Amino acid sequence: QLQLVESGGGLVQPGGSLRLSCAASGSTPDYYVIGWFRQAPGKEREGISCISRSGGSTSYVDSVKGRFTISRDNAKNTVYLQMNSLKPEDTAVYYCAARPAMVCLFAPRVYDYWGQGTQVTVSS
Repeated sequence: QLQLVESGGGLVQPGGSLRLSCAASGSTPDYYVIGWFRQAPGKEREGISCISRSGGSTSYVDSVKGRFTISRDNAKNTVYLQMNSLKPEDTAVYYCAARPAMVCLFAPRVYDYWGQGTQVTVSS
């Protein structure tokens, strides 16, 4: 059983940066593709980025491409999401999730393990 814990959220001004962390325990995290998701009030949860088991392949949705960077340190069992040039529309609860597979996908329903989420608020 894999446990995931997100951290690093907070309040930031537009144009600012945050780095989210997703710490994994309880299993072998490098067997899992890790995805980052977010859910804004009144909206569905959306996948925004994911990273392959080795970290050699990453994917982003268009709304965050060029601003967000996903990475992983398997020695530390941690996946990161560096978020730059933040916009008010990035405000949401951010979740990391894991699936024991090879392919990086954005559909929430294919992920087996989820963290509790961390709030990101972008506001002046």
